[in-house]
Amino acid sequence: MNFGRVVTAMVTPFNEQNQIDENATKALIEHLIANGTDALVVGGTTGESPTLSTDEKIKLYQLVVDTVKHRIPVIAGTGTNSTHMSIELTKKAEQIGVDAIMLVTPYYNKPSQQGLYEHFKAIALETSLPVMLYNIPGRSSVNLSIETTIQLAQIPNIVATKEASGDLDAMAAIISQTPEDFYLYSGDDSLTLPILSIGGNGIVSVCSHILGKELQEMIAHFENGQVKEAATLHRHLLPTMKALFMAPNPAPVKSALTYYGVSTGSVRLPLLPLTEQEEAQLKNYLAPFLNYFVS
Repeated sequence: MNFGRVVTAMVTPFNEQNQIDENATKALIEHLIANGTDALVVGGTTGESPTLSTDEKIKLYQLVVDTVKHRIPVIAGTGTNSTHMSIELTKKAEQIGVDAIMLVTPYYNKPSQQGLYEHFKAIALETSLPVMLYNIPGRSSVNLSIETTIQLAQIPNIVATKEASGDLDAMAAIISQTPEDFYLYSGDDSLTLPILSIGGNGIVSVCSHILGKELQEMIAHFENGQVKEAATLHRHLLPTMKALFMAPNPAPVKSALTYYGVSTGSVRLPLLPLTEQEEAQLKNYLAPFLNYFVS
């Protein structure tokens, strides 16, 4: 499956009662599709998956599938640190009609590389859906090694990985030693262009909530051989990419969306919304990209 170049790790909109806001979710999806998103990851890290119950995740998958109506791929974040629970959630997501699943490296229990391989293999064998791996050692405390990723890429429906390790050497090795139809995506917005330059396929992005068109423009420049133009735009976007992580994700990007008139509510505890000072700093970083502000 081709997930495109810009995959948005979608925030989960909440209402004033801190429940999933269906209307806001629908509006957010339309905003993202109109502004450069090629595919959606639902119920991932940016979607505050640790705070979502299983019932809420299923409700969210259904809502997104019903709203998207096959216009772009919907990738459900079904990975947990329990293989059995991940299989059960994956089966429910497949029944709902998602297009693929994303499986994060198991967090907290720190499995061995063989344990990681068996975990991902067990889930992949229980579904016909394409699988995107998600390596994020900074959050999960375990790194999916080059060798394990290459081994997993031999399983037919494991078709991609989202690499948030920041290790370009490792990513280059993975790209070199996996099949041509195995895709590697950056898990860090600021590494989008460097990863494209070593043969990566795109970005699973947070900043695409507000900079989706700009990311698409940068990627188009690169693919058209306009490397200088791509690099100039990369440097222009970089401060804002960094600003969107001035506080734990997704608090900054949820605030940023309100400046575009897209309300997604606050974050759930233990996360906190931005302070007034942080809000002012974020607006300053976003000013060059905003056609209008919602004051």
